[in-house]
Amino acid sequence: MADFTSGFWDIYIVFLTLAGIIGCGILLWAQSRVKIEVKVDANGQTESTGHSWDEGLTELNNPMPRWWMWLFYITIVFALVYLVLYPGLGSYAGKLGWKSTGQYQEELKKADAEYGPLFDKFAKQDLKAVAADPQAQAIGERLFMTYCAQCHGSDARGSKGYPNLSDKDWLYGGNPETIKETILNGRHGMMPPMAEALGSDQDVENVAHYVRSLSGLTHDPIKSTLGKPKFATCAACHGADAKGTQALGAPNLTDKIWLHGGSQQAITETIRKGRDSTMPAFQEFLGDAKVHVLAAYIWSLSNVPAEAGTR
Repeated sequence: MADFTSGFWDIYIVFLTLAGIIGCGILLWAQSRVKIEVKVDANGQTESTGHSWDEGLTELNNPMPRWWMWLFYITIVFALVYLVLYPGLGSYAGKLGWKSTGQYQEELKKADAEYGPLFDKFAKQDLKAVAADPQAQAIGERLFMTYCAQCHGSDARGSKGYPNLSDKDWLYGGNPETIKETILNGRHGMMPPMAEALGSDQDVENVAHYVRSLSGLTHDPIKSTLGKPKFATCAACHGADAKGTQALGAPNLTDKIWLHGGSQQAITETIRKGRDSTMPAFQEFLGDAKVHVLAAYIWSLSNVPAEAGTR
């Protein structure tokens, strides 16, 4: 990467930018010096170029209007003035010192000044109380659509590899505080490849059939029986009853909810190759107060806010 941050590339960009603008100016000047002789036929009509469309729409051989050419000159002048005032020539910051990051930070300050007191008010409330507040719900929904919907979907039902947030199935626990912790600090879920630990490809297939049998999916009874003793290797994370361990983020294998697919092929691939998924942390980006409102909204997607019970 050092090759792309050296001084050469800075000079290279400046050269290309200025050469392009100056080249356009030279080309425009050269073409403006060409004099086109307008020829008129015997009927007093300007000579045609020979191009005709739509049964009579004819292109006449007239020179470009001078005002149009001056517009091109104005754009060149504008480009040069812009490059003096604003960044555009390599690492040159421009006379005005404008930066997109600076503008972004300025907008953040204005937003914090306007909405900060509102977020502070919600931050002092219990998450379930925030979930019951219509104004907080509206804000939480907008935060979700902006930062979460890309992975979990606008309806929060997720997709392959991305959890459904509208049901009662949670890898790390679905109480409000756990949801908030997940958003703040992120999660890194890792299922190690188990092919070597189980012994053979046939053992992997047998365990996959056993796993499918746990949730009532179609399976081969003989292979399932052979796979059951081998499942002991998996019980350290998923539990002897295969109901999962939320402290580890190990999923419940006895329901019919599958993050990466519940087909024989998908389960076999998961056991053989493992899975590795990451939920990014939003603490630094959003801050505790906004995450508080967002967590309350996400909790409300699968709970009635007035409920006292948690999942």
